[in-house]
Amino acid sequence: MAVISMKQLLEAGVHFGHQTRRWNPKMAKYIFTERNGIHVIDLQQTVKLADQAYDFMRDAAANDAVVLFVGTKKQAAEAVAEEATRAGQYFINHRWLGGTLTNWGTIQKRIARLKEIKRMEEEGTFDLLPKKEVALLNKQRARLEKFLGGIEDMPRIPDVMYVVDPHKEQIAVKEAKKLGIPVVAMVDTNADPDDIDVIIPANDDAIRAVKLITAKLADAIIEGRQGEDAVVEFETAAEADSIEEIVEVVEGDNA
Repeated sequence: MAVISMKQLLEAGVHFGHQTRRWNPKMAKYIFTERNGIHVIDLQQTVKLADQAYDFMRDAAANDAVVLFVGTKKQAAEAVAEEATRAGQYFINHRWLGGTLTNWGTIQKRIARLKEIKRMEEEGTFDLLPKKEVALLNKQRARLEKFLGGIEDMPRIPDVMYVVDPHKEQIAVKEAKKLGIPVVAMVDTNADPDDIDVIIPANDDAIRAVKLITAKLADAIIEGRQGEDAVVEFETAAEADSIEEIVEVVEGDNA
């Protein structure tokens, strides 16, 4: 049984792509049709590929993989942080700092500085410093936490990277590819799928769509680490299983 049902995908709006004029022709094979100037993603492929992504992530987690979730757009930031944390993994949900992976040594120094400032506060050092200096340290800590808080405890360069919107996160994807890190991604109709190892064709602009896909991949990690089945809920109502039913839903959405 599919880890994500057709009904769940439809209800989350996963099928809505970008305007046809903004498409990437390399995504043609994942597009079902066009309605009112909008490309419609072939959800039958999404169901199948989401299963493959789930299996990939579960197997990686079973082998103690470190997984980095990346999604810096506002529609993705909350889900990326919540689901990575729930799965015991790591995330970047604000701006990607160039060199985060390819210049890991420098990033580690910044993380060490963040931990040092936290330790200073915990040990009471702040109480001995002038208020102006404490204010500067707090400002520095807030900035470091914003950009690096999600990877503060990441033990090494990740073994797998999950990306929401590789079109926006091109720098992150390129760094991963340079280091041979496999990339799992939600890929919308405007993105280039060539650098993605495990593709999930999906609307990456809808909060519900991002939450649905990201949560399922977090489930996969949890299942892989625990060695038992994750709970997958299925709607008891009739699901749209055929292309014809998808067309009916799409036309209804665009009516």
